[in-house]
Amino acid sequence: MPKRISRILCALIFVSLSMLGCRRPAVDNGLTKIVFQADWYPQPEHGGFYTALAKGYYKDEGLDVTILPGGPYITVEKQVSAGTAQFGMGASDKVLEANSGGQSLVAVAATMQHDPQGIMVRKDSPIHSFADLNGHSVAIKVGESTWFEFLVKRFQLNNVRVVPAMMNVANFVADPQYIQQAFATSEPFFAHQAGIETRVLLVSDAGYSPYRTMYTTREYLQKHPEIVAKFVRASLKGWKEYLNDPAAAHAMIAKLNPALNPEWMQFTWQQLRDGHFVAGDDPSGAQLGQMDPKRWATMYEQLVDLEVIGKPFDPTTAYTLQFLHTQ
Repeated sequence: MPKRISRILCALIFVSLSMLGCRRPAVDNGLTKIVFQADWYPQPEHGGFYTALAKGYYKDEGLDVTILPGGPYITVEKQVSAGTAQFGMGASDKVLEANSGGQSLVAVAATMQHDPQGIMVRKDSPIHSFADLNGHSVAIKVGESTWFEFLVKRFQLNNVRVVPAMMNVANFVADPQYIQQAFATSEPFFAHQAGIETRVLLVSDAGYSPYRTMYTTREYLQKHPEIVAKFVRASLKGWKEYLNDPAAAHAMIAKLNPALNPEWMQFTWQQLRDGHFVAGDDPSGAQLGQMDPKRWATMYEQLVDLEVIGKPFDPTTAYTLQFLHTQ
């Protein structure tokens, strides 16, 4: 996503982390304190959680939730595993990878049914499929893009040159041949502002389809299932409301991250809705938060095939469906 980092925001992140340390959940004024570690700075892709916070859904469940901003130097899995946060957000492939690496994380609900991760090209580009990437350079976040390893193997991209992604669209705008990773919900907006129309090839359309999830540790889940249920229930209520009306979340996000502007937030919200990323393809909204064991099994098999998972384990231990009918 575009890199709009202020020194003040970075300072707040590290001060917050140092103050929180490894604090365990506590009760204050009847509310259970919860720290939720985000995967990036406050943005509309977090809208459901900020809706739940702004509208008091967490408080209604007896929770006092603090959402810690993420950033390029924050690894959510490590923060949750270390106890700095009780909950975190991230893709299901990363949850599986973390478990293979010895971190006992459990996804408790999906925040997105489809991942907006993809490859962005210009609208008039000759690239119309992932196979067409052969012979081209692609800007990728090196070392953190298992999805690209999948594309390379599936489409036999043996003649692709990978360059480091700069987390903005400056090079994309300057060079008509430039190709980069992007979220369909974000980077196309900035290219459009610069007068460049785009297309995004979604990785999920190629068969690599992780959920975006909220997760906790297995130990926390076992000790505090009632708190997990409350957090899931309030969060999914927030996501349902956010898709209908983003005003409360956007007002809060704008205060926390002044680098955002209303047009960007509106674009992202519209893309989340139109692309069915959050609620899935069922118009009734019944898929909101839900997870399918078959998709988890497929993702696990893909990671094993890519040799990303070196130590086999039971993938059903990396998620639970027990809280998905409580909202």
